[in-house]
Amino acid sequence: MDPHLLRTYVTVARLASFSEAARELGYTQSAVSQHIAALEQDLGATLLTRRPVAPTAAGERLLDHAGPLLLRLDAARADVVRMAAAPAHGLSLAAAPTALTARAVAALPAAGVTLRVLPREEIPAAVATGTADLGLVDGLAAPSDPLRLPDVAPLTTHGAGEEPVRVLLPTGHPLARRPGLRLGDLADARWLDAPDAGLPLAHLRAANGGHGFRPALRYEGTDVRTLTTLAAAGHGLALLPESAATAVPGATAVPLTHPRVVHRMELVYVGSLAGAAATLARALGARG
Repeated sequence: MDPHLLRTYVTVARLASFSEAARELGYTQSAVSQHIAALEQDLGATLLTRRPVAPTAAGERLLDHAGPLLLRLDAARADVVRMAAAPAHGLSLAAAPTALTARAVAALPAAGVTLRVLPREEIPAAVATGTADLGLVDGLAAPSDPLRLPDVAPLTTHGAGEEPVRVLLPTGHPLARRPGLRLGDLADARWLDAPDAGLPLAHLRAANGGHGFRPALRYEGTDVRTLTTLAAAGHGLALLPESAATAVPGATAVPLTHPRVVHRMELVYVGSLAGAAATLARALGARG
């Protein structure tokens, strides 16, 4: 299967338009049509209906495979180019919002850093494809347990710190005076769904046996301060690292006592660490 044809197909399916795909890819519309026809002939299946433009059942199945396949190809290219390239003098770091703790920020080199704040799910792919030299991801885990990251390429990870987690709720909330809270007792509470600014509700459900934690409001930004303001205003509870949950005006951060989980950070990279990346890893005390 020709990856160029596959990329064309994915673009047409995403945009639901041959002409829009041609404009984005820099091809003529005729060339895009030829690519799709060639791919359909190669696979012996119709992948798209034409009016409207939409994937067939076979096309949907191909889309399930296409993303990981194309990502692996991009990662392979980036890995080889990285090995052949001259050493870089700067550092490009992709980090999840809640991974940028005061300790992590203090560990950054004084100069030469490009910092990109990304949703945590995008960081392994950014490192694998060479758009970032180093990634800093985070998530909810049992103490000392590694995070479960998507298998996008042969990546190396090292633990870069753990801290307790706290439930953030308005100061006047009935549970605000509790010395600690059990996650299972909060499954039916109103929660903020902020997958890119806080610890995702999916992580909470997984820690609670796969159920509960219905969202009251969804926040699709990456600003942690906005999330804490929403929690303080009573729009829903949020689970955050201790360092992000404390000293929030109008809110109380109550320790989570059960299950025994922590906010874990990990450095993600390809190959071996050198230069500014190695310096940052040492400053964070990165360890497996």
